[in-house]
Amino acid sequence: MSASSDYERHREILKNSLDKPHVARIYDYYLQGESPNNWVIDRDFAERMLQILPEARTFAVANRGFLRRAVRYLRAQGIRQFVDIGSGLPSAGAVHEIADEIGTDSHVVYVDNDPVALAHGQILLADTADPDRHHALGGNFFDTETLWQRIIDSGYIDPHEPVALLLVALLHFMPPTSVPTPTEALAFYRSILPRGSALVLTHATDEGTTDRLKEVAAQYVRVATSPVHLRPHAEVKDLFGDFELVDPGVVWTPQWKPELAGENEQPYSGDPAATLAVCGVGIKR
Repeated sequence: MSASSDYERHREILKNSLDKPHVARIYDYYLQGESPNNWVIDRDFAERMLQILPEARTFAVANRGFLRRAVRYLRAQGIRQFVDIGSGLPSAGAVHEIADEIGTDSHVVYVDNDPVALAHGQILLADTADPDRHHALGGNFFDTETLWQRIIDSGYIDPHEPVALLLVALLHFMPPTSVPTPTEALAFYRSILPRGSALVLTHATDEGTTDRLKEVAAQYVRVATSPVHLRPHAEVKDLFGDFELVDPGVVWTPQWKPELAGENEQPYSGDPAATLAVCGVGIKR
């Protein structure tokens, strides 16, 4: 299939995806406001959620800020390979852009199981990425061995060198009743990563946050393309298994190494709990 026909196929997928608000495009609206990557149906849903929970926009911005800081930290530690599962839309400040701040020797594979998000990703990467180092593929977090083999077979990731596995704002969309469960699937990925690798994740929490978050989570279950499942702080910490947590551990997203923010990234000065999510980085020793 030619590049132009592939592009048109992705455009057709997007045109046929407007029956429900889409979580990746809602997140894009929280981050950027109205953009070419979100539609009226997404913006209307997002605005209804913001009426209930204005902190939703704070969550998105703080979450993206943590992602950038984590990538900068890991690049400084010598990690050059990144696998971003549940990547959504690779909008401004995506992993490959931040990784390339340090040098153009990094490799990034974006993975999403949603054809809408993947179509957006393919189109956006065509404009901003290096096809020799950056790649997007369709895949499901729960496919574990099969997905990891596809990532390796893509040729972008060396399985013998450290890899940063990014699960940012993903696991709270993973139903705890799935087979395998999210914790079982994550245990596989931790086991397959070589020593020196990193696990990076954020997770919305119902501990220490407003009860209005639960109301919004219920709206996602009823209306949007993916439900939300909240976890308390201790359960999020357990997701790292025996990986060694990087200081300061599992904390609210703006509390993780704020000194690594970029020049144009505004520091967060509000109540950390208003960001609605905790985060952490763990290293496999």
